[in-house]
Amino acid sequence: MWIVAAAFAGLLGACFIKNRVAKALLCVAGFLGFLYAALLSAVFILPNIIGRHGVWLPFVYFGILYAVFILFIFKPFRARTRRIAVLSAAGLAVAITAVSVASDIYRSSVPQVGEEVNLYEYAPFGNDRYVNGVLTHQDSSVAKLAEESALKLGGELPRLDGATALYPLYSAFTRAAYPEPDPNDDTDPYNPYADLRSNDTEAFVVCTTTPDAFENLIGGYADIVFLMGVSGTQREAAKGLDLTLTPIGRDAFIFFVNSRNTVTNLSTGDIRRIYSGEVKNWSDVGGGSGAIMAYQRPDESGSQTMLKQIMGSAPLAAAPVNEIFSTMMGMIERVADYRNYKNSLGYSFLYYTRDMTREEKIKLLSVDGTAPTPENIANGSYPFANELYAVTARSGGRYLNPERAENIDKLLAWLTSPQGQSLVAATGYLPL
Repeated sequence: MWIVAAAFAGLLGACFIKNRVAKALLCVAGFLGFLYAALLSAVFILPNIIGRHGVWLPFVYFGILYAVFILFIFKPFRARTRRIAVLSAAGLAVAITAVSVASDIYRSSVPQVGEEVNLYEYAPFGNDRYVNGVLTHQDSSVAKLAEESALKLGGELPRLDGATALYPLYSAFTRAAYPEPDPNDDTDPYNPYADLRSNDTEAFVVCTTTPDAFENLIGGYADIVFLMGVSGTQREAAKGLDLTLTPIGRDAFIFFVNSRNTVTNLSTGDIRRIYSGEVKNWSDVGGGSGAIMAYQRPDESGSQTMLKQIMGSAPLAAAPVNEIFSTMMGMIERVADYRNYKNSLGYSFLYYTRDMTREEKIKLLSVDGTAPTPENIANGSYPFANELYAVTARSGGRYLNPERAENIDKLLAWLTSPQGQSLVAATGYLPL
């Protein structure tokens, strides 16, 4: 701050010094001091207060202030003109501030599409984080076995990938059956955001979402991928390969609205008519008057695949670009915001919505009069209960990475064993 104070002092002094060379030198020094102050504010101060938006403001304010000093130092105009210029500069600063504040208010009124949940929380063996400036090891929040695992893999470890909603589950499998990472090794083979296709780092267990995980499987980069199902397009892409879908548990595919929406139940027919575009107003399905904003996910995402299965032969209406969400979290956050999207309808999976996002401003809908509770999923009364799968691929009867075949088979068998199923239940899914 002393540099900024010195710049102010130098410019104030230049107002009273008559030597034009000295004035010029003080003005140059003042300019450098103000520039330093603006850079400091934009890089280190404002991002912590308002984020990246508005970091250009210090340059505008210090520029206006510097121009006012120049007017008083060199007095290029008559006193009346200078006063008008100063008042105009002050008005400009006020106008810029008002526009910036109004922009921030508008941004806060419009929900921003969120990223997926932070997967480091579910890393198999925890991760290292800075807490109050100190590097601290944070343990994983995944489910853990009460006893020693009957399966301990070594040698050629299977590469795992899958859907975001299933990462806590197969991360729990990893913690139980895979070797712990070497604490002296800087690489992290269990980084959920690592790239299985990269030759720079060795990764065993990652999470790239359903479409990319399936591509990793058929490309030979992943050995087992954990998915809610495989779409027809994905099967076509895997033509020539033998896909095996091993059931490992169950979850519910659910629909949700904002918590203030009066609708509590939709029939299967209602859902099909809404997503085919036949029904467009909530009043037609027992709610208040308001156009239904029926959100969708991209093709080949796990949830979009489930929606297509529910639609059956009914046509699926094309959704506007701004109503298709690349992440499930984005859809959930948009529905949760009532100010601008009170009539929206979304869908996801029960575990992801209930345990991973923990969003309290949405309401899960009953379907055909049955709520998506664990009991109703277990007894089969909820209509959209679906199985979770460990998917593998073979070519000519052999895994794409035959050197890992023994461990792949061991792991698949263990997933449906009592220990594997206990982790399914402890995670929050329903065991077989």
